[in-house]
Amino acid sequence: MAMSETYMDSEDLHPIDIVEHIAEYYEWDFDRIADDQIAMAVQGQWKTYSITLAWSAYEETLKLVCTYEMDPPEDRMGELYEALNEANDQCWAGAFTYWDEQKLMVYRFGLLLAGGGTATGDQINTMINVAVLASERFYPAFQLVGWGNKTPQEAMQVAIAEAFGRA
Repeated sequence: MAMSETYMDSEDLHPIDIVEHIAEYYEWDFDRIADDQIAMAVQGQWKTYSITLAWSAYEETLKLVCTYEMDPPEDRMGELYEALNEANDQCWAGAFTYWDEQKLMVYRFGLLLAGGGTATGDQINTMINVAVLASERFYPAFQLVGWGNKTPQEAMQVAIAEAFGRA
């Protein structure tokens, strides 16, 4: 059964309930922090990503924050921010930022559901996939800038391009 078939009546479900079902489906570790927030761990090739989704009824937005630890050398921060800008130029949905105080690389995305729109399981699953894929794609480039002394332009050359087709 396709994931979308599981959520035929998703308009009756709270967006975080849908996220919880997706986490259960993929057997991800998760914690329902509040009625409007869930946190989970999703294993990628490079890292385990901490993903938090929160529903804001006021903004009618489902917010996703995908983080992983990163503590680059202080003297490379300017280049790292430049690499973030270059990565963001290649991201259609969402954007990277760096939270220096927490030493976290962050990918953020918001699904706007204004006017009483509802999120579907497929939309939420895609949000999570996009966050993990973007993080996986640019992780090597951020590492090369921080510790490999590569320029942001050199590092972006090794960013994994989107794959097409099936292996």
